[in-house]
Amino acid sequence: MAEGLVKWQWPDGGWNCDQRPEADHSSFHESLLPLWGLTEYARATGREGTYRISIDRACEFFLKHKLFRSCSNGKVIKEEWLKLHYPPYWHYDILQGSLIVSRAGRIGDSRAREALDILLRRRRKDGRWQPGAYYWRRPNSGKGGRPSSREWWEPPSTDVVDWGRSGPNDMITLNALRVLRAAGRFSLI
Repeated sequence: MAEGLVKWQWPDGGWNCDQRPEADHSSFHESLLPLWGLTEYARATGREGTYRISIDRACEFFLKHKLFRSCSNGKVIKEEWLKLHYPPYWHYDILQGSLIVSRAGRIGDSRAREALDILLRRRRKDGRWQPGAYYWRRPNSGKGGRPSSREWWEPPSTDVVDWGRSGPNDMITLNALRVLRAAGRFSLI
């Protein structure tokens, strides 16, 4: 599978399932998980050297966008990406993007600075972080399910666990600390 990811990588360093001939730009959503998988696979198998070029190309895709900005006009690509989410599922946000780029060893790049600054500003006074938005619904919320507008393959939008909607989120806090520590922007001591 790792060899397939390398083979399917787009010229700009990311990935995209868009098969239209005029498509020429990778998708943030569709590039993050392949980068994460390739990074972890390379580390787990001791083949980091084999995949380093592909991993760096993917990181470069995110970093040239400063993790959330358009290359062409410098504007925020999607405001939702500046909010923190857990679980993120397949969605992109600055925390998830920063986490994966940090796992690939590239979060110290100066182009990540603005995203890290935003992440630090989201920190609560008690030192923790909380979600800014959600992609999930509480169990038994009466919402979700499989309305007739859904196709058979689409999952219900109700989770089996309540991830918490008020106050800080332990997983967002953990991931933010991981990113900031990797970037040399936070110390636990």
